[in-house]
Amino acid sequence: MSRMQVDHDLCTLCGQCVEACPFDGVEIRGQAIEFTDSCRLCRLCIKACPVGALWLEESEAVGTVDKAEYQGVLVFAEQRQGQIQPVTYELIGKGLELARQLDEPVAVFLAGNNIKPQAERLLQYGVDRVYLYDHPKLEHFRIEPYTALMVELVGEIKPNIILMGATSVGRSLAPRVAARLRTGLTADCTSLSVKANGDLVQTRPAFGGNVMAQIITPRHRPQMATVRYKVMPAASKVAKPHGKIVHCQIDEKLLQSGIEVLGFRPHHMVDSITDADIIVAGGRGIGRPEGLELLGELADLLGGMVGVTRPLVEQGWASYTQQVGMSGRTVRPRLYVACGISGAIQHVAGMRGSDVIFAINTDPNAAIFDAAHYGLVGDLYEIVPNLIQRLKEGGSLDAVFQAG
Repeated sequence: MSRMQVDHDLCTLCGQCVEACPFDGVEIRGQAIEFTDSCRLCRLCIKACPVGALWLEESEAVGTVDKAEYQGVLVFAEQRQGQIQPVTYELIGKGLELARQLDEPVAVFLAGNNIKPQAERLLQYGVDRVYLYDHPKLEHFRIEPYTALMVELVGEIKPNIILMGATSVGRSLAPRVAARLRTGLTADCTSLSVKANGDLVQTRPAFGGNVMAQIITPRHRPQMATVRYKVMPAASKVAKPHGKIVHCQIDEKLLQSGIEVLGFRPHHMVDSITDADIIVAGGRGIGRPEGLELLGELADLLGGMVGVTRPLVEQGWASYTQQVGMSGRTVRPRLYVACGISGAIQHVAGMRGSDVIFAINTDPNAAIFDAAHYGLVGDLYEIVPNLIQRLKEGGSLDAVFQAG
């Protein structure tokens, strides 16, 4: 591991390195400079040292893998009660896109009980292989057997890229698989692309969503990422499926688990903005909590749901389940009506995939207009009641917007 070093004979304890460090990673303790766990190896202290007493000791070269041995994209197909979860189809869509650029195959890992019909369904989306693990003990997700089986498959087929959903299941499984394989993992990705050399560029929000970090795993394979639901378009069925189902033999030892499933009780599902086709969202610009009632009336007329930005949740005006953005829900509705929303990057990143974005804001320079397809500059308390009235009179949504 690389680490900072100090030549104590040269060091004058001037303190310039301490002042230069933005992470509080350098301290003067007694008569010596020491580096804390906060050190990020950014080298700013080295530049600040007037006598050249600091340097970064590089670790020996990390062992690298032969990238040529790893080919293709492997998608983890998440299923619950024998039904494939929607995020799987988004992962397949992105996997096919990446694989086309690399001219490599796409495979799917599917585990469950009596789940062959779902494996056949997955083939309809253009994947090359579905590796099927079918066993009664795999009916419910248990972390130990799922991890063991996936690690075993990866060892056999050696995929270049592994994609999982950033769901409760994916977030539990992915780090365990990555640790077993001694490879990197980037969580909660919002965008994926690939270089010509096969390196996966994994983009995800960092520092509270204030920046978008691009991460690569240049020395290890496979490359692993979990992807948020609703940030990527789902795969479409193909006219002539060409893939095959591979029935995998299961070693009973790999099915051992410290978890015993005593029963299953379905969770009562409630409507979620994640699945809404139309969302009317309010931001800080609504000014008062009563404004959400107005947006709710518009949402009801449109057959949609109300969303909010983070400040409204923090003020207690709305539930966290309504929050749209990187720290809330990521959505891809057909129509997104943004009312009084400034357009902060954290919020826009959570709704930029909407088919149509219609913004209302009093500030003509608001950043939300950069993301919007259509916009009105004005007071939402004048515009929204007018939209509601015209809809009640039987006007179509297109006509209302054009007239507005």
